[in-house]
Amino acid sequence: MAGLRKYVEAIPGRPLPHGILTNTCTDVRDVTDEHELLGTEWLGLGCCPVNVWRDPCTDESLGDESPGQPAKKEFCRPIAEHADPITVYAGAECSTMGWTYAEARAHAEASLELGEQEAVEAGFWTNKLAMTAQDLTPAEGPVNIAAGVAALEGCLAEQYGGVGTLHVPAGAAALLGCCNLVHRDQDGSLSTLAGNCAVIGAGYSAMNTGPGNLPADPGTAWLYITGPVVVRRGPTVTIPDRPGASVNIRTNDLRVLVERSYVVATTCVVCAIQVVTCP
Repeated sequence: MAGLRKYVEAIPGRPLPHGILTNTCTDVRDVTDEHELLGTEWLGLGCCPVNVWRDPCTDESLGDESPGQPAKKEFCRPIAEHADPITVYAGAECSTMGWTYAEARAHAEASLELGEQEAVEAGFWTNKLAMTAQDLTPAEGPVNIAAGVAALEGCLAEQYGGVGTLHVPAGAAALLGCCNLVHRDQDGSLSTLAGNCAVIGAGYSAMNTGPGNLPADPGTAWLYITGPVVVRRGPTVTIPDRPGASVNIRTNDLRVLVERSYVVATTCVVCAIQVVTCP
């Protein structure tokens, strides 16, 4: 019966709307400077505390602990931060009797467009979040998701103080609604009650590892929180860029690869906690 079937176009898809590339609270920048796509570095802004000046001449609570000693204000040396590149790709392979170069290229480009967000999320989770996070999970074990979000937002507030980003695996996203932990803003983005952005990632769900990239225990998920997220995105590159070079004359197969480089950066703090996803 297969010979009677009519060939039609592929079923179209679209990335999840609250991922790292589609969430309006993530700063996604298209760049053409190849040097930016090799990695970036900067001095962290907002990582140093802003202190309250307690004038010893007017603050009686200081007493006479240090008579004759001048009051001192504290200085903080900004920390150097960096972000490394993430390259994602999609490849199409077929017989030269089946597809043309143009068809194979279009298929690879469409595959990348649909799946690159998940791949970027997986790369960012594995290379940054899980490798630099402070683990807030108590010694007693994973907590419920409301307690987990509360602990993460407390960690962010104490060390950064500005609006940050909550990173949630797609597999745990439904739990955010059970306690009204997030709401939809007018621009379509998701925010917590404290005002932090929420990114729900398919790539996060695929990884679901804790600090050190250790797998989550069954029935649990890892949540992370960071400062703001800036994503630098390069142009797509097609390899090869012409039909002739795409054919393997030994197998008579045609191959086309489409790739793109990203640099995903965040600042100051990364905190993690393990939460329970099922009773």
